[in-house]
Amino acid sequence: MNEPVLVVGAGPVGLTMALALKHRGVEVRIVDKAAARTDKSKALVLWPRTLEMLDMQGCVQPFVNAGTKAVGARILAQKNVLVHIRLDTVRGAYPYALMIPQSDTERLLEEQLALIGVHVERRVELVSFVDNGDDITAVLRHADGHDETVTSPYLAGCDGAHSTTRHTLAAQFEGDTLPSGWMLADVELDGEISQDELTICWTPDGVLLFVPIKGTRFRVIADVGLTPAVDASPLTLEEVQTLLDLRGPSGLRAHDPVWMSRFRINERKVRDYRQGRVFLCGDAAHVHSPAGGQGMNTGMQDAFNLAWKLAMVWHGQASPALLDSYSPERSAIGDQVLRNAGRLTKVAILRNPILQKIRNLAVGVLGRVPKVRQRMVDQLAEMDLHYRNSSLTVTPQGAARHPAPGERAPDVPLAAGSGGASRLHDVLATGKFAALSVAAAAVNVPDALQSIATAAGAGADQYYEAGYVYLIRPDAYVAMSTKSDNAAAIISALERLAAGA
Repeated sequence: MNEPVLVVGAGPVGLTMALALKHRGVEVRIVDKAAARTDKSKALVLWPRTLEMLDMQGCVQPFVNAGTKAVGARILAQKNVLVHIRLDTVRGAYPYALMIPQSDTERLLEEQLALIGVHVERRVELVSFVDNGDDITAVLRHADGHDETVTSPYLAGCDGAHSTTRHTLAAQFEGDTLPSGWMLADVELDGEISQDELTICWTPDGVLLFVPIKGTRFRVIADVGLTPAVDASPLTLEEVQTLLDLRGPSGLRAHDPVWMSRFRINERKVRDYRQGRVFLCGDAAHVHSPAGGQGMNTGMQDAFNLAWKLAMVWHGQASPALLDSYSPERSAIGDQVLRNAGRLTKVAILRNPILQKIRNLAVGVLGRVPKVRQRMVDQLAEMDLHYRNSSLTVTPQGAARHPAPGERAPDVPLAAGSGGASRLHDVLATGKFAALSVAAAAVNVPDALQSIATAAGAGADQYYEAGYVYLIRPDAYVAMSTKSDNAAAIISALERLAAGA
C-alpha cells in the first residue's frame, strides 16, 4: 500500500493514532474540523500504562517534563482516612499519575508529529465516506467551502463523542445518561490540601474530588444530586466555595477560576469498533464516567492497539485478518472501564445513610489489606489490563505463569546481542514482535519473518520466568510463551500471523 490512512479527529486519540502509524512507517493524513486544538484542561491524567506506550514511541520525556507527578490517592469520610494508596508500588518505570492538562497533551503530541513530518489539517471536515470493499472514498470539506474527494485504504474515526464517523456507520451508541448533575472547576486553592495526591471526600451530601494540576491549582469535581435536566446557568465561584465548605477539608478557599462547568455523565459504547475498513477509537467508540480518569487513556490505548496492526497490514507483512482482533480486544477493555467507572461513581454518590455506613466500613477494612491496595493501584494505573481471551493470545500447555499469555509484558534490560537494543521497549518501538528468551538460548527467527519479529535475550528477572521464551506483541502484551526447548512454537505462531500477507 502507499495511500495514506485517513485519521479523522485531532484530539489526543487521533494525534496518538497518527503518531503511532507514522512512527511505524505508514503514510497518514489527519484532519480536524476545529480551527485550533483545545485550550481547555479537560482530561488531566496520563496513567503509567499510557506512559509506557509513549515510551515505546520514543517521546515520553517531554510529557514527563511538562506534567506534575501525583504519587497517591486517599479517600476520606467525615474527614477520617478510609484508604490511602501509594502509586510507588506500580511495577514499572512510571510509578505515578502524570497530571497534565489535555491542552498540553495535544500540544506535545502535535509537536512530536511535526518532528516526523506530519501536520494536522485544520478546518477540514469529514462530510461523508463510502467503504468500497477495497478502499475508502471520503469527502472532505475545506474552510473555503470546497469539497475534496480522497481515497484511503483505511479510515480511523477518532472524532469524539459526536462522531461523524460513527453516525455515518449508523452504529448505535448504546447506554444511558445518568440522572445526577455534576460540577467541575479548575481553580487556585488556599489551605491545607495535598498537592501530589488525589483526595476524595465522601460525605452524607455527596462526593467532592480534588485533582492536583500544578502547584496550588486543582480541579474540583462534585455531584450536585438528581437533576431533571442540564442546568444551563453558568457555574459560579460562590457555588464552588459552598461545596468546599460543606464537604471538603476545613479552611479551603477557591479563587482565580480557569474553567468552570456543569455536566452530566454519559455511559455509552458501540458494540463493534470496526466495520469493514473503518475503525472507531476513543470517545467515538465509548464514553463513561470520569471516575478513575480512564477515558483519554483508554482512547489513546485504542490507538496504540490498532496502529501496530494497521502498520503490519499496510506494509504487507501480515494478513488483513490481523485487524479482526481490534474490535474484540478493545471492546472488552471498554466494557471493563465502563463497568469499573460506573461502580466507582455509584459507590461515591450513595445517599442512603445506612448504605453509606456499610460502604465506609467495608472500604476502611479492605483498605488496610495490602493485596487489596495493590489491586486498586494496578486498576488505576491500568497495569491490570489484559488480552487473555484474544484470538491473538495462545496459551499452550506449560506456558509461563508470569506474565501469563495476554498480560502486560514489563520492560526489561536486554542482553548483548539483542540487535543493538538495550531494553525490551527498544525492540517493540520498531513495531515488531519480540521473541524474548529469558536465561535461555536465543530464538533463530527465519529471514522471512524478520520484518515482523526480532530475537532478544534477557537474564533472569523478577518479572519473567527463567528458561522460557515469550512472544511479545508490539504493544507490550504477551502473545504466548513456551519452554525454551519448544521455541519452534513461537516461529509457528509468527508464520500464522504472516500467512496470507
